Amino acid sequence: MIRFWKKGVVLLFAFSAMNVNAQVAFEGVNVKGIESLFTFPKSYSAVRTADPIKLDGKLDEVTWVNAPWTDRFVDIEGNLKPNPRYATRVKMAWDDKYLYVAAEIEDPHIWANLKKHDEIVFYDNDFEIFIDPDNDTHNYFEYEVNAIGTIFDLFVVKTYRVGAPAIHSWNFDGLKQGISIDGTINNPNDTDKRWTLEVAIPFSTLAFGMTNPSVATPWRINFSRVEWDTKVEKGKYVKEVDVQTGRQKPENNWVWSPQGVVNMHCPERWGYLSFVNSTKLNGVKTFEIPQNEMAKSALWALFYRQQEYANKNGKYATTLADLGFKTNIKVNNIDYTLILESTSDMYQASLFDAKGVLVAKINNDSKIFAGISKD
Repeated sequence: MIRFWKKGVVLLFAFSAMNVNAQVAFEGVNVKGIESLFTFPKSYSAVRTADPIKLDGKLDEVTWVNAPWTDRFVDIEGNLKPNPRYATRVKMAWDDKYLYVAAEIEDPHIWANLKKHDEIVFYDNDFEIFIDPDNDTHNYFEYEVNAIGTIFDLFVVKTYRVGAPAIHSWNFDGLKQGISIDGTINNPNDTDKRWTLEVAIPFSTLAFGMTNPSVATPWRINFSRVEWDTKVEKGKYVKEVDVQTGRQKPENNWVWSPQGVVNMHCPERWGYLSFVNSTKLNGVKTFEIPQNEMAKSALWALFYRQQEYANKNGKYATTLADLGFKTNIKVNNIDYTLILESTSDMYQASLFDAKGVLVAKINNDSKIFAGISKD
């Protein structure tokens, strides 16, 4: 994956369309060529724990029996690319102190080299968790781990696409984890099956820089698996080189909810995590993405177009027409009014429903502010 924390520059995406059915429908909103960024994110309802969880990677507690698996991971760009060759899936649960995540990571060749905390773990094969508790795309958290348990954790104040650095010195204080290996690590002479991860993330550590997250409203969350193409040389796994370019092959990026672009740092594209106050989902109404939340997609379309416009012209557009938008728009056949307030170096866009109630607004820092929810 292109890792924009190293670049610290404004991001210009290369977009392409994705042929899927579950997409937000627009009128008066310019999404030509970026349709892949408006598919519905996936959602998951986490059950309450039914028994104490021993973090050993075994998944034999009643809690994990009750918790459903997510869909199998797909390529980060969705169906623009083939399905991953190895399966990955996740379960989640919670109690008063922790969010629990269990991941089953199929791999016939399990290897890991990095051993120091906060080394760049995705240089190995790894598993990653991204969490934005308040769904504003700012102040979010990232956790990466390899098969021997080495952690790279960081706090992101603003997304890399607006030139903000991450805080690598920040840690998930109180985090607990356990890993089991069905096979052997760093042994090319046999065939492994999988490694299984259990993580307990304290709610208290996710309060950094914001009010304590509430389980009353859904969070945004996504999971990524980095998998490198390797071969065996002198009894060791080494990353493959592209024979045509002479360069190391890029990593594979497999995710739960597809991003539509090769970049995990688009929190608006992450899945939704809701919390149910039950140890089972039987008979419990699970989360559905509300219309007001989908309506925010019009603001994200404007944000992407403003980034393109600024990269081309060295300034932001000051009118909706410059971006190919109209003031009166429709999202999923529902009427809204879109207002842009802009100078050459900053802007704010606001979305109002048919009664003039503010739904949400977004600014050039990519922070989104929710209005009054009626869902």
